Amino acid sequence: MKTHDQVVAIAKATLEIEAQSISALIKFIDTDFTKAVSELFNSKGRVIVTGVGKSAIIAQKITATFNSTGTPAVFMHAADAVHGDLGIIQKSDTIICISKSGNTPEIKVLIPLLKNSGNKLIAMVGNIDSFLSKQADYIINCTVEKEACPNNLAPTSSTTAQLAMGDALAVCLLECRDFKSEDFAKFHPGGALGKRLYLKAGDLASQNQKPQVKKTDMVRNVLIEISSKRIGAAAVIENNILIGIITDGDIRRMMEKYENINDLTASDIMSENPKTIDADELAVNALNMMQKKNISQIIVTKRQQFFGFIHLHDLLKEGII
Repeated sequence: MKTHDQVVAIAKATLEIEAQSISALIKFIDTDFTKAVSELFNSKGRVIVTGVGKSAIIAQKITATFNSTGTPAVFMHAADAVHGDLGIIQKSDTIICISKSGNTPEIKVLIPLLKNSGNKLIAMVGNIDSFLSKQADYIINCTVEKEACPNNLAPTSSTTAQLAMGDALAVCLLECRDFKSEDFAKFHPGGALGKRLYLKAGDLASQNQKPQVKKTDMVRNVLIEISSKRIGAAAVIENNILIGIITDGDIRRMMEKYENINDLTASDIMSENPKTIDADELAVNALNMMQKKNISQIIVTKRQQFFGFIHLHDLLKEGII
């Protein structure tokens, strides 16, 4: 077993080698790269991403990134392709073949079959003099100086380079498509990420009770309303118009200011011009407003009418925080 310092040194060296490998890719962003982006953008079909070994695993990730950013894609394992999976490919599809050497036996068997079908072929390859490179319509150079593996054998830097170049393609395409966060949300409805992109303020407010009082209500009624509705605040309404808010903080300040509270009304202790958010705005915007103003609840309005409350706990429960 290596010592602590030796392990740290190995880890740092690995990251430095891989970081340098990614930086070195910048000089390979050339005309073939831009033509490949144009081909993928204008394609009437899907992107078929294929590879073998570790390159196949990278191909799966690139496929997932394409699909989530507006470019329909399908993964096809190069070895399985010659055993029936070639049926995946349609005439209008564009193919990306990923390989470090570009000379693996599976690739050499597959490529002529792909060329015979007439589909455009993009090679993401680490050897521009390889069989794959010579057969491709467009070459995306992913050459690395060396692997991070001390034996220069295990795919490390090379697969990182493939992954990064795949991300470069995906980001170029989403920019070309003017792909917005709203589009991203359509493909990511699950989990905290999805909720940040589609959950509306009104969705959360509709799940809560709606504590509200009139400005003429006595303080005792205000306290009962706030306590029973468990939001920690109440909206003050006059003629269906929101005119203020009473929070736990307002109650504490009232207790400090007045010795006798029996004759006080809501209008005596409320805070005017409360912060609000429209029901159709994203819930994450409510979080941003609450953090900026250092408040724990915010009033939700709909068509300028009081709709309800969102509490910080609601956002926490939904995983938005």
